[in-house]
Amino acid sequence: MLLLLLLLPLPLLLLLLLLLLLPPLALLRQPQDASLSWLAGLQHCMAGGALSWAAAWQQRRLEQSTLHAGQSQQQALTWCLREAQRPLGPLQGTTATDTSTFRNHLPLIKASQAQEEESGGQLLPPTSTQCYGEASLQATLLGLAALSKAFPEVLTPGGIACVTPTSPWPRALPWPWRILDKVVSTPGAKHPGALLLEALRSPGLRALEAGTATELLDVFSGLEANGEELAEAMAAGNPGSPLPSRAAELREALDLGPRGLALRLWPKLQVVVTLDAGGQTEAVAALEALWCHGLAFFSPAYAASGGVVGLNLWPEQAHGCYLLPPGAPFIELLPVKEGAQEEAASTVLLAEAQKGEEYELVLTNHAGLARCRLGDVVQVVGAYNQCPVVRFVRRLGQALNVRGEDIQEDVFSEALARAVGQWPGAKLLDHSCVESSILDSSQGSAPHYEVFVALRGLRNLSEENRDKLDHCLQEVSPHYKSLRFRGSVGPARVHLVGRGAFRELRAALAACPSSRFPPEMPRVLRHRHLAEGLQRRVLS
Repeated sequence: MLLLLLLLPLPLLLLLLLLLLLPPLALLRQPQDASLSWLAGLQHCMAGGALSWAAAWQQRRLEQSTLHAGQSQQQALTWCLREAQRPLGPLQGTTATDTSTFRNHLPLIKASQAQEEESGGQLLPPTSTQCYGEASLQATLLGLAALSKAFPEVLTPGGIACVTPTSPWPRALPWPWRILDKVVSTPGAKHPGALLLEALRSPGLRALEAGTATELLDVFSGLEANGEELAEAMAAGNPGSPLPSRAAELREALDLGPRGLALRLWPKLQVVVTLDAGGQTEAVAALEALWCHGLAFFSPAYAASGGVVGLNLWPEQAHGCYLLPPGAPFIELLPVKEGAQEEAASTVLLAEAQKGEEYELVLTNHAGLARCRLGDVVQVVGAYNQCPVVRFVRRLGQALNVRGEDIQEDVFSEALARAVGQWPGAKLLDHSCVESSILDSSQGSAPHYEVFVALRGLRNLSEENRDKLDHCLQEVSPHYKSLRFRGSVGPARVHLVGRGAFRELRAALAACPSSRFPPEMPRVLRHRHLAEGLQRRVLS
């Protein structure tokens, strides 16, 4: 942190020093709903100025690094090798550490292999809920600046509340910036129910934060289930002063149903901020259609277990596009070709990416020092100087494959969306699939998919509705259709699960010793105990 401060421009450094000399804002706050003191307002204004300076500094660094992507990637690789936390292995004794030498000496490995090597065959402890490195700080500063530019009123005092223990911002900022927006000052130390209650006590919110979209989905589901309890606590002043009128507003908003609930509770709300981490698309779609209808969504970054992978500089875009930065971690792109062999391992660097092509991300950081295939597939949709701008397409590890049909995540999601669209009144909230061999459910019949879905607007699935998913799968996958025609694969079996089933699944995933941050939502379950947990919650 001291080194970071020394690198700051002098005007910004002076602003920060002045901020630190001011009394802490917490000591100056008046009771709830009262205006802040003039000194607190000044402190908030100066923190905003410091943020603008820091973001401008990071923007200049980003411009320089992306204008010379090849040189920047070489510098990132050199840093990773210098800071390596494990032996250099095949690189030991080499006299050059250029990108070509690095790629020639180290083979590509999959994420599961990298984790096994890092752990030495032992289970890894859960990692921190924050990412580290220059990219994470850059993503946070530039994301906050972009958010403020797109929604100028968001960074007003008390304008943002985080309703989950984890934050969507990849890096926690130093104290002076924390006063900019937070209703809740220490979200990591509180229970989600307490965080939600504090947010509900603040009707003037302009932005709502959650670690991921799936976590926010759980928050709104819990709000509907425990709304009366929350209203009673608010009316009784537990915690804080009693707010009976606000409790009445909560009850009235809940009585009108889920659609548009967020805007009824917080009329000034403009944007929802979550972190994109894989498997979040359906949760975002459900939130946009129901509880958060009419609100913009913004993810400041795309993150993986190795750190921040992509930066989002465009909050105004409905669906996230991310710039792949040339700094650490070191990123390579492995071309994804239909029917390509597994051993094809010729990667390209960022400046060599071609628009319209699909690539699997390959990540190297100083902790693992391995060319790790993440399994995340991106499509290049544009360029920012010499670096690609991408959208995330699918995860290779989330494919279904009982007879060599290889139904990819995006293909299955398309088929499921088509099927749900034909179920009157239904809205898809969540889903996961299991290959029948995991649950031993074939019972002498052909192997098939077991599909577990959470829905709104439909309490029972007819056989006609269940069959529609299989028909839609045949429409989007000719190979699957051929296998179904020959009887090599049986029809997909669809099960409707009860409220809270996927929240329990996520809790079970988070409790795994090898769980990492940020949490990705699996759409294909490989472990029997996780699948059985959903199976126990089947309603129809």
